Amino acid sequence: MRVIIAGAAGRMGKELIKYAYQDNEIELIGASEYAKSPWIGKDVGELISGDKKNIKIVADPIDFVKSADVIIDFTNAKTTVENSILAAQARISHIIGTTGLAPVDQENIMNASRHAVIVQSGNMSLGINLMSQITKQVSKILTDFDIEILEMHHNKKIDAPSGTALLLGNAAADGRNIKLDSNATYQRYGNTGVRQKNSIGFSSLRGGDVVGEHTVIFAGDSEIIKLSHSALSRRIFVSGAMHAAKWSIGEKPGFYTMDDVLSLKK
Repeated sequence: MRVIIAGAAGRMGKELIKYAYQDNEIELIGASEYAKSPWIGKDVGELISGDKKNIKIVADPIDFVKSADVIIDFTNAKTTVENSILAAQARISHIIGTTGLAPVDQENIMNASRHAVIVQSGNMSLGINLMSQITKQVSKILTDFDIEILEMHHNKKIDAPSGTALLLGNAAADGRNIKLDSNATYQRYGNTGVRQKNSIGFSSLRGGDVVGEHTVIFAGDSEIIKLSHSALSRRIFVSGAMHAAKWSIGEKPGFYTMDDVLSLKK
């Protein structure tokens, strides 16, 4: 499997490059970064070990796309949309772990999926995707319980709530056959009034080097149920993304999630 890593110098990008060189089924053929990155023109080996790998980091992966099977993308909204268009033009797979996408970005990605295999998830880990399924089932059963989602990440994360929190929020909303956009509460301050039925609340914490902490709280009369997940290493996201990339080879163009990859859909 021939892979391009987008966002090579980022936290996830470095881990993906390390993984690629440790897996005999993966051939890293390209790496990209934003145009003004100090890493442009440098060898990818400098990111992980100092040993040269003879692959230069570029601003535009277009020259690599024609030889690639997959682009793995943990970047930003603008870059991700651009990469989805490239993937569609080249008829290759695009694995998206980027979060903080606007509705128009998502629409562009969905358009690209008509010609590319796109796998997108707010979190690539097995544990979170299982937790998402459990959240949906609990939400469906405990219809009178209030739902709150608490997440914490490192102090360099720029979007809130996290993509994983939104993934869990959508699962909770699906369980009650409601739309998250119409029922989410992202901020509370001052005299907010009483809590509305089916409201799904989000709280975001930022600090230190926390990889990712997520808790879904179901609060009822005289009892509380908590579903929690702690990411102790980015390795879980990397292995999930690579698993998705391998799964995508040979699939028909379309939009997929980790539920498809892990056969969690019913």
